[in-house]
Amino acid sequence: MIMAAPVERKFDVVIFGASGFTGQFVVEELARVADEERDIKWAIAGRSKGKLNDVLKQAESVTGYSLSNIDVIIADVADEESLESMCKQTKLVLNCVGPYRFWGEQVVKSCVENGCHHIDISGEPQFLETMQLKYDSKARENSVFVIGTCGFDSVPADIGTNFIQQQFPGELNSVESYVTFNNGPKGGGLHYGTWLSAIHGLGDQQNLRKIRKQINPEPMPKMKPTLQRRGAVFHSSDMNKWCIPFLGADAAVVRRTQRYQHEKRNKRPIQYGAYLALPNIFALIGLMLFGLIFIIMTKFRLGMYLLAKYPRLFSAGMCSHEGPSREQMKGSSFSMTFFGQGFNKDSSNKDQNDMKMVTKVTGPEPGYITTPIAMVQCAVTVLKEPQSLPQCGGVFTPGTMFMDTKIIERLNNHGIKFTVVGDAK
Repeated sequence: MIMAAPVERKFDVVIFGASGFTGQFVVEELARVADEERDIKWAIAGRSKGKLNDVLKQAESVTGYSLSNIDVIIADVADEESLESMCKQTKLVLNCVGPYRFWGEQVVKSCVENGCHHIDISGEPQFLETMQLKYDSKARENSVFVIGTCGFDSVPADIGTNFIQQQFPGELNSVESYVTFNNGPKGGGLHYGTWLSAIHGLGDQQNLRKIRKQINPEPMPKMKPTLQRRGAVFHSSDMNKWCIPFLGADAAVVRRTQRYQHEKRNKRPIQYGAYLALPNIFALIGLMLFGLIFIIMTKFRLGMYLLAKYPRLFSAGMCSHEGPSREQMKGSSFSMTFFGQGFNKDSSNKDQNDMKMVTKVTGPEPGYITTPIAMVQCAVTVLKEPQSLPQCGGVFTPGTMFMDTKIIERLNNHGIKFTVVGDAK
């Protein structure tokens, strides 16, 4: 494969937005992994040298590793020359500056134009698919990889779907995933940046539909048996829990991967549904009330303003500018269960499922522990396994980018576990 970045570049990886809330945890994770890998040269970047130095000191304290030799690069999304300078120094940028719908395109553009791979942790379908529409061709031309949703959105779902497909002994027809979030004794929380992304994402669904028609004018083939859509609220006998559709980016990302599988690899696309499983009926009622208010408010400019202005009020205290504490993170985790159905490859009747399999992906707190782990392991895979990556550049999902790599093994070794729960039968 032709690498996008010349070997003489000073760094393998630069973390852009390292002084942000999520960025600081990515710095800590990369410090740990760089100590394991030994040969990764990395730096951090952002607007304030003072804040970046503070992040390095904090990471030293948390990890126990000396980071005095880590370079600091001054770069700002509002300064095109600074982005260009940053991108020319490194093979790969880990972009932690969000919301991406406001600040992401400038970084993608600079990476593509300057031959530097780009990895982000966006869970914003409109941003992700706009980048595909606008930069896929140029990225292919320049042999640059632009890889979105490399955090909790949507590595567990997308790589998890690849995993069950790899493990399934027959032909996999459909997958439903159910995610559960487990807060520790100190509770959980969200940072304001995540909240802001959700507000604007729900408030602009009409434009997303237009973008999708431009990217994919031809519909996907209809697979049989058809995976039936669940209702807005339902009780899952498999999970023994009340469930609702999962409103994250997972479904959109997995479907993009399946389209790639079909169009580029001539493989049967897997039908996919993503759901959130709730612990009890009271959680269901509370979330439905919150969701209804949230969705209605995002339909109006004033409502969006109020949601952004008073995050604690409208999230019942879950969201804040400070984000969750480290103690809250330590006690939290997630679990994503996949129910796959398909049929024996030799089956004469492929209009009816006759095989089932259950797999699971589990990990620590999703937003700020799992996400840095996933992001860093995606970066390591790009650097260490060039022969297993697509043979040209472009805009990719995690599932399309890493389907032939050791990403699952790497994630398993760093606390995000992929397991078969029930063999196909």
